[in-house]
Amino acid sequence: MLPIDLSGKRAFVAGVADDRGYGWGIVRALAAAGASVCVGTWPPALRIFTMSLDRGKLDRSLPGGGEIEFEKIYPLDAVYDTDDDVPEEVASEKRYKELERYSIQGVAERLEEDFGSPCLDILVHSLANGPEVQNELLDTSREGYLAAVGASAYSFVSMLQRFGPLLRDGASTVSLSYLAAERVIPGYGGGMSSAKAALEADTRTLAYEAGRRWGVRVNTISAGPLPSRAARAIGGIDSMVSYYEANSPLRSANSADEVGWAAAFLCSDLGAGISAETLHVDKGYHAMGMADASELGGD
Repeated sequence: MLPIDLSGKRAFVAGVADDRGYGWGIVRALAAAGASVCVGTWPPALRIFTMSLDRGKLDRSLPGGGEIEFEKIYPLDAVYDTDDDVPEEVASEKRYKELERYSIQGVAERLEEDFGSPCLDILVHSLANGPEVQNELLDTSREGYLAAVGASAYSFVSMLQRFGPLLRDGASTVSLSYLAAERVIPGYGGGMSSAKAALEADTRTLAYEAGRRWGVRVNTISAGPLPSRAARAIGGIDSMVSYYEANSPLRSANSADEVGWAAAFLCSDLGAGISAETLHVDKGYHAMGMADASELGGD
């Protein structure tokens, strides 16, 4: 028997704000495998997230019994590398003004203060945002394009820069990508396809650089569509899921838990030989070259 055992390991998962997305699925899998879990939550969502936890509105159950327990919850806005980068209009906004050190550097410093250094075995980047995601690329502004790449791809580079010294030897990092990095996905616009392509390219380069510098592994998971709250911003997410269900080799769409299990595997000793990899968790859909003939209609 080869169990996934993450006992004694600490994970930081960036991008968790509810119990419906991939971030939560990864948290559930890591916790079920025995890891201690800290999360970073976008400041505008932090109050609702913590209140929902306190009131028992989120599904914290673990397979086999028990509940998810968070070691720490930090406010994190990964658009900002350092506290000095936060504009005054943001810092003074009501959802931010009671918070401090929510930049990437700020959270790294808080982790070190709370747990010492090195203190992390697992780093998960479950962050993406494209303010013009509903625009076709031809209709995307420079500002919207750069915002998508900055929030969805460069934020991982910045996190690894600043969290790298906190990672123990043999640590694992995982990000979340999407098939739009490789194929045309109509409706997934605003520069988000470019951001995911950058994320996958950066995964390979960072695997080399971080592997040599800190002895850590860097991988990304290309997951299929999930009808999470965040994905609703894309529009048509339900039809995307239905299309996967009809056309993937396994005739179904993946769940958040299935992506979580894959992440737990990559972060465990069972994945010790894997780095610089884009792992597809999409029921095989990425291999398809055309739709199932029965879905096309006609002869």
